Amino acid sequence: MEEDKMILGVNEKPAIWKWLILAVQHVFAMFGATILVPILVNSAAGQEVLTIPVALVASGIGTLLYILCTKGKSPVYLGSSFAFIAPLAAAYVKGGVSGAMTGIMVVGLVYIVVATIVHFTGKAWLDKLLPPVVIGPMIMIIGLGLAPSAISQMGLTSGLEFEWKSILVAVVSFLVTAIVMTKAKGFLKIIPFLVGIISGYVLSVILGMVDFTPVMEASFFSVPQFVVPFVSYTPNFTALITIVPVALVTLCEHIGDHISLSNIIGKDLLKEPGLDKTILGDGIATLVAGLIGGPANTTFGENTSVVGLTKVASVWVLGLAAIIAIIIGFLGKFTALVSTIPNPVLGGVSILLYGFIAVNGLKVLIHNQVNFEDPKNVVVGASMLVLGLGGAAISIVSGDLSVTISGMSLAAIVGILLNLCIPAQKTAKPEKEKKQAKEKMKV
Repeated sequence: MEEDKMILGVNEKPAIWKWLILAVQHVFAMFGATILVPILVNSAAGQEVLTIPVALVASGIGTLLYILCTKGKSPVYLGSSFAFIAPLAAAYVKGGVSGAMTGIMVVGLVYIVVATIVHFTGKAWLDKLLPPVVIGPMIMIIGLGLAPSAISQMGLTSGLEFEWKSILVAVVSFLVTAIVMTKAKGFLKIIPFLVGIISGYVLSVILGMVDFTPVMEASFFSVPQFVVPFVSYTPNFTALITIVPVALVTLCEHIGDHISLSNIIGKDLLKEPGLDKTILGDGIATLVAGLIGGPANTTFGENTSVVGLTKVASVWVLGLAAIIAIIIGFLGKFTALVSTIPNPVLGGVSILLYGFIAVNGLKVLIHNQVNFEDPKNVVVGASMLVLGLGGAAISIVSGDLSVTISGMSLAAIVGILLNLCIPAQKTAKPEKEKKQAKEKMKV
């Protein structure tokens, strides 16, 4: 799409009434995914690691910081990253909230370092370090690794007593989400997970599965439970290796999202404002999220779709949506209502959500035409999938220091090393070229 076909360009401000309507659309687009991350992390960890209000506030603040870093030249919304769900839960088990939040802050620092290197050297080294044959399996591991959590939330785990209400709610949530994804038109098609959650929640209320006590007890306005280093905890670096390697995957996700948005608005965002500035904005946003107890941020494809649908690329709209998200984080009644969503609702939606993530990894391989006739690619992909999904772990103990590399992190490290060390198979020369070479040798 060419830029002149956009109704509003990146720096144009719409009329006030339209400004608000467009911003609310972006809030709806980001809301379902943003609140799901803390819910799913807490479910996987078995304890409260993240809170919905802080996730919303971190999302809003992160987006505003991104807009400042890119000087208002990139219409991107930042929300909670699904890539860190399993690593955050694992980090909490290993190092508590301090370990999880320290990991998120270090991820932000990694982004900032990468942005600095890209600024001075370009991104060719990043493409070599993280080719599609590494990124594709990594994304697949993120989605498939979370599959047991969805099955557990639905109540379909072996040995559990059959609860028809839970199964019905999960199935309805799943079907509604699937129908919206495949049949809906316009804006509705962009928010299938939110529609699925609302549908399942309404049915849960009808079946008497929702306890509204937390909503009744909550205040209309309340300050989110921010978790701040040196105030709430002392930074803990024991779980870094569990979280930080995932930043390599989300960096590639960052680049892909910005290329997609560039095609929509007819402006190459990797050149202006520049990849270094967009990664810097993402990194500072994630660092700040960790500083207040929120999840890592990432560019949201849902909001990119809204830009394409409305043909409005104004950062003023994204900025207002960020402010609205921050305000919602302080609405106690509202966030308490969200916390009452039953597990079967989340389980039904998560079947598609986690599968959607895994399929995106497969799409990376297909789109980049990764050749699995090449044994090198087979070795890299197969090793990553088995290590990442099989629960592999390596512990390094030296005196009082103990470091464990497991699952997704181990798969990422092994995949990168294998790709760099194993030579690619030489492409066989066509018969015509072979004959020409022989004729030259005779001459």
